[in-house]
Amino acid sequence: MKIAKVNETQIVETPHKMDVRKLYDKDSAQVMHITLQPGQALKPHITPVDVFFYILEGTPEVLVGDEKIQVSADSLVESPKDIVHCLYNNSDSIARILVVKAPRPSTSAKVL
Repeated sequence: MKIAKVNETQIVETPHKMDVRKLYDKDSAQVMHITLQPGQALKPHITPVDVFFYILEGTPEVLVGDEKIQVSADSLVESPKDIVHCLYNNSDSIARILVVKAPRPSTSAKVL
């Protein structure tokens, strides 16, 4: 059995320059854990595969296409491939989000 603990997983280098940790990386899917401090946001980007965001903690705003909505913990948000999406933490507390890409992308996301 393989167990990945967020706090023991190294931060990966991304164009977003945030706390992003790769928890799972197989051909079938990729799972990232993102921690956004108050006031932090990812850069809007487009991925070549379907993505979903599961909000673990906090109330981040999620942009998918032209819709931007504040989402609470224990919510899942879908983002189809080739659609702009982004995460924003405009609150006063930490936001933690699990990001799942399926299948694992074979090309990089396009940062806007």
